[in-house]
Amino acid sequence: MGLGFLAFLAAAVAAGSVQAQAYDPLKTFAPLTLPAAASTLRTGAGTPGPAYWQNRADYNIDAKLDTAAHVLSAEVTITYTNNSPDSLDFLWLQLDQNIYKPDSRAGAFGGAGRRRGNSYTDGYAIEAVSAERGGKAAPAHFVISDTRMRVDLPGPVKAGGGQVKLHVRYHYTVPGLFGGRTAWNENPHGAIYDIAQWYPRMAVYDDVHGWDTLPYLANEFYLEYGAFDYAVTLPGDMIVAGSGALTNPQEVLSAEQRARFERARTSDKTVLIRTPEEVLASVPAKPGVTKTWRFHMEQTRDVAFTASRAFVWDAARINLPDGKTAMAQSVYPPESVGENAWSRSTEYMKDAVERFSRRWYPYPWPNAINVAGPATGMEYPGIVFDGIPDKAKTLFFISAHEIGHSWFPMIVGSDERRDAWMDEGFNTFIDVYESDDFANGLYGPKRDGEYAPGPEAPGDQIAALLNDREAPAIVSRADAVREKYRHPVTYFKTAFGLTLLREDILGPERFDPAFRKFIADWAFRHPKPSDFFRAMESAGGEDLSWFWRGYFFENWTHDLAVTEVSYVGGEPSNGAQVTVVNLGQLILPATLRVTYKTGEKREVKLPAETWMQTGSHVVTLDPGPAIAEATIDPDHRLPDRDRANNSFKPK
Repeated sequence: MGLGFLAFLAAAVAAGSVQAQAYDPLKTFAPLTLPAAASTLRTGAGTPGPAYWQNRADYNIDAKLDTAAHVLSAEVTITYTNNSPDSLDFLWLQLDQNIYKPDSRAGAFGGAGRRRGNSYTDGYAIEAVSAERGGKAAPAHFVISDTRMRVDLPGPVKAGGGQVKLHVRYHYTVPGLFGGRTAWNENPHGAIYDIAQWYPRMAVYDDVHGWDTLPYLANEFYLEYGAFDYAVTLPGDMIVAGSGALTNPQEVLSAEQRARFERARTSDKTVLIRTPEEVLASVPAKPGVTKTWRFHMEQTRDVAFTASRAFVWDAARINLPDGKTAMAQSVYPPESVGENAWSRSTEYMKDAVERFSRRWYPYPWPNAINVAGPATGMEYPGIVFDGIPDKAKTLFFISAHEIGHSWFPMIVGSDERRDAWMDEGFNTFIDVYESDDFANGLYGPKRDGEYAPGPEAPGDQIAALLNDREAPAIVSRADAVREKYRHPVTYFKTAFGLTLLREDILGPERFDPAFRKFIADWAFRHPKPSDFFRAMESAGGEDLSWFWRGYFFENWTHDLAVTEVSYVGGEPSNGAQVTVVNLGQLILPATLRVTYKTGEKREVKLPAETWMQTGSHVVTLDPGPAIAEATIDPDHRLPDRDRANNSFKPK
């Protein structure tokens, strides 16, 4: 991923850069109209209002995995609660497996869910759909359009709490390695199945779009919250790790495995539940011998699972605020064992979840599971999929990033398909501090394919992006952001914008409480971009319209220059004047550092209001020694377009 961003930098230089234009303060500080107006649904303070509503979807899934044919067959019962003010005559569901069909829109788009290669499946085979009202089920007419299915109901679901139960029987072929976010692949010790997007999922009906039915092209998901009970039946020699809590361990685990798991519940050190030696010595189950693994998860928008007879399995306790605990777990094949590899995965997961919970919002689920398998770099509630060969820093940063998605978008349920920056960018932002903190910065600072992959300071790398006339704004429809800009804009630019907001604009003492409040207010709800912008202004105590416009809604450049240093009356003893000019349209608070010939230094803060009426500002300094140099942004904190004009040395 890092090489991709470096290639982008080279391409940006080759394509040419934005030319300097005269700074216009009226443009930067013009009144900003956010995309959505405040209302009793979504308030001016960026919170859910007194009239806010949200629908609910509860799932009961009974699935079977045929490992010979690589086919998953299941029946799902969805209890859908309509809390909206509208009666609903039909429902829309998401059929994400249809992305792998040869005629899918994703194939024409070129995204195909980040899949690899050009292989295909037949997608979902929907065998039967029925709707149940008053305890009576009747067949329901349905229409499939690409990755969406409309189900016409025999009668409307009433507004304000009406319910309907939907029964869907289906099967599909699990994609191989080409699946990307969900896949199976052979392993010397037994095939590994990473199963996701594996049941028809309710589309969201909300106050902004009604039914939100964007097709699945490449960007991820927008889902309703509810409770899940699911059962997976498969060969008896396979280990299953899944979202939520295993509810029948006595039926699927050995007595020794159960005892080890109980020891792990009270251990801050990683405990092996299934050892590499036990994997190597295991005997394949006889044909027809199966086990059914049952899981339950509350207050979640999705579930996923993995299964294999190849898994080594370990776990440790996660210590959460208010004395609560959860479990960090990892499953991985024997070739991933090693203190420089997956034997530290649970340690990484434990540390990340504990720190994110203390700093931002408590982790709400019983388990946080990392999987080494064929579907790499993908997140689901309570479980993440990463790479079998990952080691050391790579394994740390990808593990922290993927489990960080528990907060965005699994807890804060934004619309990834429209606003990917609100999950990828926010998550990358919180990762920055986890990299700084883990083992006193062992793998920090964060420098990887998601954030600042080059050797320059992060601000200098962002400056190249701002200087690219083809780069999209952060606030763009996610599917419209080309792959070359996906990580630079959606991940890096957004995350760097939040670090600017935290460290240079609001300060941690204002940013942290405001961001925590935003998370708590929108936990298990559906915030939109306007809600975030309003929340940070209201709780942060600052009009940030100039920052939202220039950095999020536009891709304006930032360029401050020191153009003159002079002495009052020609003598340093009378004081000095330093002229700073703004040559870009994006303004940011900056630091002017004056270095005297005696070696002494003085710093002057220039707030955003410096540029509210003018593009030139004179900083008056008290009498002192002769000045050796005056430099704006001396620590390269800001994305300054032209560093050559940042310093001035008087003659």
